[in-house]
Amino acid sequence: MKIFSEALVAEAARVNHVADLSHATIGETLLVAQYLEQQTGIPFIRMDQGSPGLPANRYGIEAEKRALDAGIGAHYPAAAGISELKEAASEFVKAFIDIDISPRACLPTVGSVAGSFGSFIACCQRKAYPQMGKVLFIDPGFPIQKSQLRILGIEWKEFDIFPYRGQALRTKLEEELKDGDVAAIVYSNPNNPAWISLEEEELAIIGELATRHDVIVVEDLAYFAMDSRHDLSHPYEAPFVRTVARYTDNYLLLLSSSKIFSYAGQRIALVCISDRLFDRRFPAFAERYHDEGVFGPTFIASIQYMITSGCTATTQMGYAEMLRLSCEGKINFVEDTREYAVRARKMKRIFCDNGFTITYPRDVHEPIGDGFFFSLSFPGMSGSELVKELIHYGVSSINLDTTGSRQQGVRACTSRMRDELYSVLEERMRQFKEDHL
Repeated sequence: MKIFSEALVAEAARVNHVADLSHATIGETLLVAQYLEQQTGIPFIRMDQGSPGLPANRYGIEAEKRALDAGIGAHYPAAAGISELKEAASEFVKAFIDIDISPRACLPTVGSVAGSFGSFIACCQRKAYPQMGKVLFIDPGFPIQKSQLRILGIEWKEFDIFPYRGQALRTKLEEELKDGDVAAIVYSNPNNPAWISLEEEELAIIGELATRHDVIVVEDLAYFAMDSRHDLSHPYEAPFVRTVARYTDNYLLLLSSSKIFSYAGQRIALVCISDRLFDRRFPAFAERYHDEGVFGPTFIASIQYMITSGCTATTQMGYAEMLRLSCEGKINFVEDTREYAVRARKMKRIFCDNGFTITYPRDVHEPIGDGFFFSLSFPGMSGSELVKELIHYGVSSINLDTTGSRQQGVRACTSRMRDELYSVLEERMRQFKEDHL
């Protein structure tokens, strides 16, 4: 038996102006779930929004307080970022990725959303002709990034990586890049929403082809070092975080504080640019911005500054402190975020015991890890049907097709799960199974 009736769910959608629940955005799903909770007092299993579910890192908070007390709030922050953060970022990249990026090329942004927005502008405007400035998404991915391109009027291509793992990725990428109209490739690793992780052979393929076709890779590392299958917690020691930066100089790395330090409310991230790319000159930039056309300075002064006017100085100081202490081994952010993997294992067991399957179950050589997200399918149901049906059982999620996936299923987020809800989820999914199998 459904917990919420068809009429009540329809009312929730109507009141919140959600035209189609089967393809609702994260924000729309959130509104419907909140409405149903408020109207009935029945708690939802919230798997929709990927908001951190752990306390913010206290070292960052204390560093921000000290910075305010020191009077830093009275001055505009430099567009390129404060030196403490730039130096800490450079050291952090060396410690956990084993890649050398100079402090000058590590730039703070107001969250990775602002970072990707500026990155898309820079990557595409460097091309002499607009038709050469498309973005290629290796999907599934973060829906907001395509919304950014709609705002910017930038065209994109996309493909679901599901059938193109390993060496098959080379053939698919060569097909997508052969026309010379792609300026940037974007993906997240580990992946939002499927939690797959690109392996070394795949990153090598992307890097090789990015260099050959002069394409910039925008690598979104929002879930940095959160691959629970490998211990990535020791600075300056292998194994290091996988990255395309080992295989090309055409890259931008997006490093967010939101998940690894649970610092989402402070909206701080980094764009770390290859030093060689930072110094490359593009005539299209010089013509547009009447500057020297050098990628790094143009990105900072003519693009990113126009989006945010710099990042809050105290927040930069908090982020710098967390990065610095991580390099010193005084913060183990990997261990701090391992709770998400624990939640994922418990949630997956409940779903799989009740007829569900993991939509993206494997990487090339091993099953996917446990972490912030996973994907779910149910026999005989499309993703559209499943996302709507789960709402009636008090479980909110999003349809995988909103992420560029061609597989039938939904995205599940672990961040808002609580200990007292596992038994609730188990009971609801047992009923779901009885009603549908």
